[in-house]
Amino acid sequence: MRSTRALAAAGAAVAVLGLAAPAATAGGDHNQPSNIVALPSVIARGGQMTVTVDGCPQGGTMTSDAFRTTHLTPVKGANETSRGTATIKEDARPGSYDITVNCSGRRLTRPAAFTVIGGVRGGLGGSSSSGATSTDIAIGGGLVAAAAAGGGLFWMRRRAERRY
Repeated sequence: MRSTRALAAAGAAVAVLGLAAPAATAGGDHNQPSNIVALPSVIARGGQMTVTVDGCPQGGTMTSDAFRTTHLTPVKGANETSRGTATIKEDARPGSYDITVNCSGRRLTRPAAFTVIGGVRGGLGGSSSSGATSTDIAIGGGLVAAAAAGGGLFWMRRRAERRY
């Protein structure tokens, strides 16, 4: 009897929540941009960043001082969400930047949406010299000499043991 009461109470709770959920969203304005997400949030000059905007079902545009005006396109399967990819200008100064979106004539600005950092030297591992330095050569030569000396001593000891 107890399980019947618990089942009935659970069913009633699900029914009440199920009827209340559509009423909670029915009054909202579906063409109002509400959330701007920029990924990555820290990016180097010349990098590409993806911006996602909720409440923008027909797409629109996004602007910032760090990139050119870019189009937002609706995302299939995600109601009221649009996305765009922007390329950061090579001459953008390091610092925080705002993003302003325009969806169906309505604007929303997210202050300090992302941060631009100075450009990086790709492929060099951050080094500024080319080739091995004199310190690198000295260390490498020392290691080779130590290995040769150790190997020679080991070989001489093994050879002396065989004579007996």
